Amino acid sequence: MTARSRVLVIKTSSLGDVVHALPAITDIARTGRWSIDWVCEEAFVDIPAMHRAVDNVIPCAIRRWRRNWTTTAVRSELRAFKSRLSGTAYDAVLDLQGLVKSAALARMAQGPRHGYAWRNAREPLASLAYSARHSIDWGQHAITRNRLLAAAALGSDASAEPRYGVEMASGPTSDEPFVVALHATSREDKLWPEAHWRQLLSQLMRDGIRTALPWGTDAERARSLRLALDISGVSVPARMSPRELASLFARAHAVVGVDTGLVHLAAAVGTPTLALFVATDPRLTGVIGERAPAINLGGDGTMPDVGAVLDAMQQLLPALALEARR
Repeated sequence: MTARSRVLVIKTSSLGDVVHALPAITDIARTGRWSIDWVCEEAFVDIPAMHRAVDNVIPCAIRRWRRNWTTTAVRSELRAFKSRLSGTAYDAVLDLQGLVKSAALARMAQGPRHGYAWRNAREPLASLAYSARHSIDWGQHAITRNRLLAAAALGSDASAEPRYGVEMASGPTSDEPFVVALHATSREDKLWPEAHWRQLLSQLMRDGIRTALPWGTDAERARSLRLALDISGVSVPARMSPRELASLFARAHAVVGVDTGLVHLAAAVGTPTLALFVATDPRLTGVIGERAPAINLGGDGTMPDVGAVLDAMQQLLPALALEARR
């Protein structure tokens, strides 16, 4: 049996960006020629670990290292990280991130480095670190960009429907309707108003649909508790890891959320997903479903109203008989 070549993929963050890289990994795996390692921020290592074709996930901690780079502990971690990358001979190093920080990681590894050309990289200076630079139009969906870059660098096929390759048992475990609502995101301008969420949750309660409100920070937990106040059937679970959240999504009948990485994770595990866009463009980062429908509403300053959200959820799950309240 012919030994496979080894590729190191660099896609460190954020959570949504890591999810958007999964279909490119599936494309690479389909060639049957590559053994795949992946460098990822420590907070998100659950995501590449869920892909069946990833052999090794190599955690990094750039965010934490930057804050504490003078400490002995961090310097020791950095030495160990550099040693791990430089100690393996790769046949290709593929930087899907296109940032100076990711290009710096690529330079630590042994092997020819592939990345975006100067005019296509998010940070053009990153292209100086690559031995092979590929021109990929930036005005495409993030999943498409990742797949096309992988195809140009490694000879994979990006023409098939995208497949996330996530290993996760899916499907609701109960006939009782259950929805996960993702209200939190990293940018204030991407939030959907709390009054809209309260109206939506109240209507779901009246339709007999339970809702869970996950959170990741203390501020997000406080918002979850405010949104759930006095609305029966709405729960605020304990803080969950990305893998635990993926399992929660897989058990839900649907997920509705703002433009956040978790809503893309929900689509990746095969749950019917509704994404609410306010300030960003769904043409570039909208949800793309696998095994289940996915709908994008709003975007570029257009705020979806509650009635439109209920109508869209009816399209996702017609059996739930949601009643729109305009």
